[in-house]
Amino acid sequence: MTLPRTATGPTVRKKRRGNRPSGGELLAAAIGAVPGGAARPGQQQMAEAIEQSISSGEHLLVQAGTGTGKSLAYLTPALTVDGPVVVSTATLALQSQLVDHDLPRLADAVESLLGRRPTFAVLKGRHHYLCLARLDSSTEEEPEDTLFDAPRPGGGTKWLGEAGRLGKQIQRLRDWAEKTATGDRDELDPGVDDQVWRTVSMPARECVGAARCPFGQECFAEASRARAREADIVVTNHSLLAVDMLAGRHIVPPHKLLIVDEAHELADRVSSAAQAELVPELIDRSARRARPLLRPELAERLTEAGDALAVGLAEVPAGRLTAGLPPALREACTLLDGATRAALESIGDVKSDDPDPVRKQQAKAVLDELSSTAQRLLEEADHDVAWVEKPENGSRRALVVAPLSVAGTLATHLYDERTVVVTSATLALGGRFDTVARALGLDAPPPAPPSPAAAALAATAAAGRPRTGAADTEGRQSAAGTAPATEGPGWRSLDVGSPFDYARQGILYVAAHLPRPSVSGLPDAAGEELLALVGALGGRTLGLFSSRRAAQQAAELLRARTDLPVLLQGEEALPLLVRRFREERESCLFGVMSLWQGVDVPGDSCQLVVIDRLPFPRPDEPLAAARAAAVDAGGGSGFAAVSVPIAAVRLAQGVGRLIRATGDRGVVAVLDSRLETARGYGPFLRRSLPPFWYTTRSDVARGALERLGRS
Repeated sequence: MTLPRTATGPTVRKKRRGNRPSGGELLAAAIGAVPGGAARPGQQQMAEAIEQSISSGEHLLVQAGTGTGKSLAYLTPALTVDGPVVVSTATLALQSQLVDHDLPRLADAVESLLGRRPTFAVLKGRHHYLCLARLDSSTEEEPEDTLFDAPRPGGGTKWLGEAGRLGKQIQRLRDWAEKTATGDRDELDPGVDDQVWRTVSMPARECVGAARCPFGQECFAEASRARAREADIVVTNHSLLAVDMLAGRHIVPPHKLLIVDEAHELADRVSSAAQAELVPELIDRSARRARPLLRPELAERLTEAGDALAVGLAEVPAGRLTAGLPPALREACTLLDGATRAALESIGDVKSDDPDPVRKQQAKAVLDELSSTAQRLLEEADHDVAWVEKPENGSRRALVVAPLSVAGTLATHLYDERTVVVTSATLALGGRFDTVARALGLDAPPPAPPSPAAAALAATAAAGRPRTGAADTEGRQSAAGTAPATEGPGWRSLDVGSPFDYARQGILYVAAHLPRPSVSGLPDAAGEELLALVGALGGRTLGLFSSRRAAQQAAELLRARTDLPVLLQGEEALPLLVRRFREERESCLFGVMSLWQGVDVPGDSCQLVVIDRLPFPRPDEPLAAARAAAVDAGGGSGFAAVSVPIAAVRLAQGVGRLIRATGDRGVVAVLDSRLETARGYGPFLRRSLPPFWYTTRSDVARGALERLGRS
C-alpha cells in the first residue's frame, strides 16, 4: 500500500521583539474578550505570582480552588516567556479544554497586544498517533495481533465479534490516513476498538526511528514533535511528562517554564511510568513475534519461561511479596532472563538494510523490556516493591514491580534547568503544603508558627466537641480556610482560595452518630441515613462509594424503597450516565473512585454528595502498604504519613463535586463518623476540605435538603 505524504510540517512562529505586554495586561485582555468577564482576585494573584517566579526562577506551588479560573491565570504569564512553555495535565478532559477552547480564545484576545497570534500544540505519547508503517503491514501481523482468533479445530478462522466489523474499521483507518493532518486518534470520529488501534499504532519502545522507517518522512508522531518545538505553548499530559523524565528529557521540547496542572496526580503518574510487569500472555506473544528471527530452540526457551511464570502465578496468592520472590517465581524470572538475553544476542542490531527493520525492532523492544523487568525483579532492591496481581473480574495474572518512592526521581529530573509551577485545587493537605511538597521531591520547610485562627481551630479540635451545645455544633466551619504561605530552598507556596462562598453555599454534614464502619459494603445504619437524606431532597444525589459492593447495595436499596431513577456505574458507559444524571433532575448517580474526580455537574442536578466512608487506601494496596511499612520501620507512623494524605486528597476531590459554580448550593454528607470522632486525623482531613458550614446534626442536614427540594 502506498500512502501520500501528508502536509504536517510545523509553521515557524515569528517572535515580536522589543517591549512586550506583561502577564497582567494579557490577562486583562483575555478577561475583557469574554462576554460578562470579570476580574477574579485569586486569578490575578496567581498570575502575578507566576510572573514573579518566571523572573526569579523560583519554583511555585499554587492551590487554586474551583472557579478561580486558573487556566487563564497560568496561560497569560506563559505568553511572556520565550517559548515553548509546557503545560502538563492529568486528564484528557482538561487537555481537550485547553486545546479546543481556552487557548484559541486566548489567542484571539491577545493577538493585537502581542502583534502576532500565539501558537500552541498538543503533544501526546507515540501510541496516540497512527503509524503508517504498521498500517501498511496490518494484515500481515502475527495471528494474535490480527483481526482473527486462533484457527478453529475444524479449520478456518472466525471474526472477532460481529462479522467483518473490525475489518471495516481497518479499512476506515486506511481512508482516514489519506485525509488526516495529525493522525491523532482523538480526532477519529467515530472511533475504533482498542484492539484495532493497537494494530496500527506504535509504542515508543518499538519504533525504529524516522531515519530507518520507510514512512519516516510522513510520520505523524514525529510531525507532532516538530510542531511542539515551534509552538509558544505545548500541552501534554503527566504520563508523557513522566516518561520524558525517566528517558532523559528528550521527548518534550526544551523549555524554561513547566506548568503542572492537576499536580496532585503527578507522583502517581510517575510511579505508573516507572512500574513494570511480567504477564505470561505477553511472553507467549513475544515468543511468537520473535520466532521468525530465532532458531527454534531459542523460541522454545521463551515459551517455557512464560509457562513457568504462569505456574508460579497460579501457586502464589495475590498481594505484596514481603519476603522476596517465592521459589517458583524466582525460577520463572531466571529462565526468562536467560531466554531473553540469548534471543536478543541472536537477533542482533537493527540495520538500515534489514528486510523488515520495523518488525525486527518490535521484537527486540519487547524482549528487551521483558529482560529488564526480570532482572529488576531478581535484584529485589530495597527501593522497589513487588506484588502479584490477580484481578477479581478477570483471569489476567501479573508479577508487578514499582518504585517505593518517586520523590527522588522528581527531585532529580523535574526541576533541573527549568522553572516549575505546580497547581491544583488540592495541594494544601491539613492546611499546609508540606506533604505535597515532599511527595513532589521538594525539601519540606520548617514548621511555621500557626496563625491565631489556626491555633484556635487546633485548640477546638484538641478539646473535642464544643460544650456550648447545638448552636456551636451547627455553626462550626470546617477547618480549611486559607493555607499559610510556606517556602523551602528554591520554592514557595501560595493559596489563592476560591471565589465561592462555601460557608453560605454548602453544608458539610458528618453523621457522627453512626457506628464506626467495620464491615465491607454498606452497613444497615448507613443505608437508612442515605435513604433519609436522598428522600429529603428528592434525588439529585451523587453517591461516592468506597467499593463496588457498597455502591450496588445503595442502588438496590433506593430502587426497592423509592421511585427515584438510580444510575449505577458499570450498568452503562460512564459519559452516558453522567449526561443522564445532568439531564434527569430527580436521578441519583452512584459509583466508585472514578466518579470522585472529573465529574462536573453544576446547577441543581447535583445538590447532595454522599460519601459512604473515608477513602483510606485498602490494606491490600501494595504500594501504599509498602510505603507505610517503610515509614513504620523508620520509627514514624506509616498510617499518618501515607494513608491519611492519600485519604485527604481523595476526600477533597470527592467533596469538590458539590460546588462547581457561584450559584450552586447543597450538602456534602459523610456517613463515616471518624471524620468527627477521630482525634488524630479527623481535624487534618477537615482542614483539607473547602470551608463549608459544618454540622453533625442529621435534622439540620435534612432540613436544608428539604428546603432545597422545594426550591
